[in-house]
Order: sequence, then C-alpha cells, then structure tokens
Amino acid sequence: MITGKNIVVVGIQPWDIKIGSNCKNIAKEFARHNRVLYVNFPLDRATLLKERKTEKVQKRLAARKGKISRYEQVEPNLWVYYPPSIIESLNWLPFPWLFDSLNKRNSKIFANDILKAIRHLNMKDFILFNDSSMFLGLFLKEFLKPKFYVYYMRDYLIKNPYWRKHGLRNEPKLIAKADLVVCNSTLYAEYGAKYNKHSYMVGQGCDTTLFNDDIQPIEVAEELKNIPKPIIGYVGALASRRLDINLLVYMATQKPQWSIVLVGPEDDTFKNSQLHSLPNVYFLGPKPENLLPSYIKGFDIAINPQLVNDATMGNYPRKIDEYLSMGKPTIASATKAMEYFEGYAYIAHNHDEYITLIEKALAEDSPDLQLKRKTYGSSHTWENNVHLIYKYIIDVCKEKGIEL
Repeated sequence: MITGKNIVVVGIQPWDIKIGSNCKNIAKEFARHNRVLYVNFPLDRATLLKERKTEKVQKRLAARKGKISRYEQVEPNLWVYYPPSIIESLNWLPFPWLFDSLNKRNSKIFANDILKAIRHLNMKDFILFNDSSMFLGLFLKEFLKPKFYVYYMRDYLIKNPYWRKHGLRNEPKLIAKADLVVCNSTLYAEYGAKYNKHSYMVGQGCDTTLFNDDIQPIEVAEELKNIPKPIIGYVGALASRRLDINLLVYMATQKPQWSIVLVGPEDDTFKNSQLHSLPNVYFLGPKPENLLPSYIKGFDIAINPQLVNDATMGNYPRKIDEYLSMGKPTIASATKAMEYFEGYAYIAHNHDEYITLIEKALAEDSPDLQLKRKTYGSSHTWENNVHLIYKYIIDVCKEKGIEL
C-alpha cells in the first residue's frame, strides 16, 4: 500500500471520455488513500479546428477563458484539471528532427500548465503516472521533476499507424527514462524490458461485483429464454478488425445444433456478413453495461473469437474476467494476453480447436470448475491491480534509494 502521497496522472484519455477507461479506474483507486490530480490531455490545434462546436472542446475553451473552473473535484481526494494552453498538432510532420524539437516545446507548455495546477493544489513531492502518453510524456521527468515516474502500457500503440510514425523512435526513450514500467500484458512487459529492466506485468482490474452472482442473484435475460441450447455467446463490440467472422461462420455451419448468440453493436462488415443468413446465429444488438450479466448468465459457453493480429495480440481482454467471474466455461483465441488466463480458460489456436474445446467444456463443466473460474475472475479487481502497482513502486524505490 502507498498512502498519504500526491499522485499526478497524465495520459491520452480525458476524464470525460464516453467509454470505459483503465486510467480513470486506476486514478479512482489511487484516490482512495492518496491525493490525485488527473490531468486531461491538452487541447491541440487540429482538434480545435475540427471539433470546435463539440461539448468536449467547448468545455475546454470555457476553462481556458476562465468561464468555468479548470479544477473539477470529482471525489474527495481526486481533482480533474483542464489545462488552458493549446498545443500544436505535429504528427503530420515528416521530419523526425522537426517533430522532436516541436514536441519538446509542446511538452514544456504542457508541463508549465501542470506545474501551475500542482502549486494550486499544493501537491509537493508527487508520483507521476503516465498512461501511454509517449510524446508529451517524453520530457515530463525533466520538466516536472517528480519523485518517481511510472509509465503505464495498456495497448501496443506503436502498431497503430498514427503512433508508429514517431513512436517507434520515441517510446523506447520514454520507457528507458521511467523509473518503472507497468503493463497489462506480458507482451508489453517483454517489449518494455528491452529498454528498462523494471518493466512488469500487473494485469488489469475489472468491476467484478457487477458480474458476481453470489452478491446479488442475476436473472437470465428474457431474450435468451426461447433460444435453443446450448448457447455459445459473446458480448462486446462486433468489430471485423478484431473478431474472426470466418470462425463464427465455421462454428455455426459445423454445429447447427448450437445457438451462436452475439450481443453488441455491429460494424458494417458484420452487418453484411453471411452470419445474418444463418438460422442458428442470433444478433441481439447493443445492451447497457449493467444488463450484460443477465446475458452472460444465459450462456452455456462464453467465447472471445478474436483475430490474432497486432490489434489483439497483447490487449488485455477484460471480458474474460467478466465471463470467468460468472463461472462460465470460456474459450478464447490464443493471443499473448490469454497466457494470463491459462488453466482457467480454454485457449484455441485454430477453428477446429474452437469446436473441440467447446465440446470439451460442455462435457466437463461442473460446480467445482465454476467456483475455480469465479474465484480467479473476481480476484482481478482494480484494488488488487493498483496494489500490485504499489508493490513495484515500493520495490524499485528501495532498489534506487528513492524516499517517497
């Protein structure tokens, strides 16, 4: 445990993001026992021009002009900060030397805003926690002089064309500068260890209470009650860049007695796929997060039929924790991240293995296996995740002689 400290959180996801955010969950957990400043990503010139009329940009302009406070206290120990400065949009620049020079200037502007906030909240001797901000974060150790600098990797951003352009060169420099690198995937930890020996896998948290049938009994969704069993189900975005449509078609055609149930919004490729013509495939559409447990409750088997590619190989699949927390037999594609779940989920390397493992899971499911899954899945709380981050901070501080 780390308590009574000041922690400054920077990253690439703003507090007012409309989707779930690891960084926000971690910041909230930090704030249970520490004072936390969550710094929103600064407004950049391109966003200002393209999205000026959006609620997000209008709020930042209002904070910039002093019409609303730049500080929003969202919890007793947690402040969200809207930095007033506008930085330049640089990623389009073709020349590395020019990007690096102007990026340092952007970082200095950003750091000056953060220093003002730190002084405003009297947050001396702080820990800096950087969620994936590889460009602005590159020089923050020099400009802010934190007591300890943590770099958090939760996505393989340099595989994304936007980040790859200048990130291939700059992220390794940032990793080397950090006092500690924590990751939610063994793949990212192995990558980080090439540049910093203090790179560790810490897993990830999940609000498992929502999926805990023992805390509050969960009723099976009405939509599932008339669908023939066994139900092989998936919840989440149906995105063709990440999910294997051919695999789903293969399962549905090879096993017409199985009901393939897909819960979530579809992209255009899914909408136009052969799946919609198959009688044993059911598209139930997007559902509010609080209702997802009632759908998972009705699954006989839960699946994560991912394509194995740069976008999925290292990503921590939070839905696996959700499935396991409900005790469901879970079959998933063999990504690097799934190594974390070995012994608790069935890991398939090809289409035929999916069929074989689903049959195996249906045959051998038992109360003992369900309890084993529930115990493991529900242990992946944000509290446990942050406690492991604390452990590595404390260990590295001892090794380096840093007194927090």
